[in-house]
Amino acid sequence: MAYQLLHHTGCGTSRKGLALLQEHGIEPDIRKYMNQSEQLSEAELRDIAAQLGAASPREFLREKDAVKFELADDADDDAVFAAMAENPRLIQRPIGINGGRAALGRPIERLLDIT
Repeated sequence: MAYQLLHHTGCGTSRKGLALLQEHGIEPDIRKYMNQSEQLSEAELRDIAAQLGAASPREFLREKDAVKFELADDADDDAVFAAMAENPRLIQRPIGINGGRAALGRPIERLLDIT
């Protein structure tokens, strides 16, 4: 399976992450998950959490957007996954997926950890 990048073209960090991968000779399959046709399902988000080794989806939740979209601080994991699937702005980016592992690109150099 090829390296996949969950990418948001409107995000500077995501664009820098893509550029870093390309500088290292990696041309990832890009999934523009903000587009309605490419949004992530709850099941996919749960798989990504497992590949990240995340104990909770909050580990890749955009906290400032959680406040903006009124996601309760005490929302359980099921509610967080559902909210992320419904509103992809809640998902931190970029996320690289490769060989059954995933890396959150914060900082972007972490995307190289799974190459």
